[in-house]
Amino acid sequence: MAWTARLERLRTHAEQRFPVIVELTGRLLSGNLLDAGTRLAAQAFLAVIPLLFAIAAFTPHSVRDQLRESLRAMFGLTGRSDLELDQVLGSSADDSLRETTGAVGLVVALVSATSFSRAMARVCERAWRLPKSATRIAAWRWLVWLLVLVLVVLLQGPIRDGFGAGAWLGVPLFFVLSTGLWLWTQRLLLAGRVPWLPLLPGALLASAATSALALTARLYMPAALNRTLAEYGSLGVVLTLLSWLIVVCATVTFAVTSGAVLAEEPPLNRVLWRGGPPPRRG
Repeated sequence: MAWTARLERLRTHAEQRFPVIVELTGRLLSGNLLDAGTRLAAQAFLAVIPLLFAIAAFTPHSVRDQLRESLRAMFGLTGRSDLELDQVLGSSADDSLRETTGAVGLVVALVSATSFSRAMARVCERAWRLPKSATRIAAWRWLVWLLVLVLVVLLQGPIRDGFGAGAWLGVPLFFVLSTGLWLWTQRLLLAGRVPWLPLLPGALLASAATSALALTARLYMPAALNRTLAEYGSLGVVLTLLSWLIVVCATVTFAVTSGAVLAEEPPLNRVLWRGGPPPRRG
């Protein structure tokens, strides 16, 4: 039919004029990556809660104090939301919380939290159109990535403060460290199947996105958390944090996918891939 031929000509023309945009759109839609970003946010939320209680139960006071300061730095917590955080990470509930959680509960929390690592790995694999890694190869990578992520969260307070120098150093330092984290994240969770250099565009985009969201979180989250706490109680905190995580995870998903497309399409593919551009994968 005439209209079918016309649509085909328009598609061919678009592929020739805007190959990166066409490829990115196709990869996002065909891989259900936006849906994967939402699932990633849900897994992140389900990982955070048991880990938060495990840290409150089994770590020294200094670690809990550091985590509390880092969470305050990340979200700019004040008022009632800050008091709620003190109740979770405070020292008064040490013994009862440890008895309730137990060593078995700690192990279960760590194992269940690796579902977040697995979801992040699938985002990276779908962005690069790679098959799922075998469990025997990927299992230790899930745990290592999760432990490093916890360490990075613990250090958010001093990092954002530039280790005492202030925001003028903290903001660029956060961007540089975030770039390194996302570069390493892709390399680790992809089981080394993609060289370091082609992973750089995705790492830079993800770092820029998370840096921007980190700045806006301090402006939006304190008022939002305190408002929903006053109106809906703890359920309001759940809804607010989950909404924020969806935005963050969807943005990271888009950034990693965009980076993969940019690395595989001209002109960057000729620069980033030694020995010539990679073969196109279907």
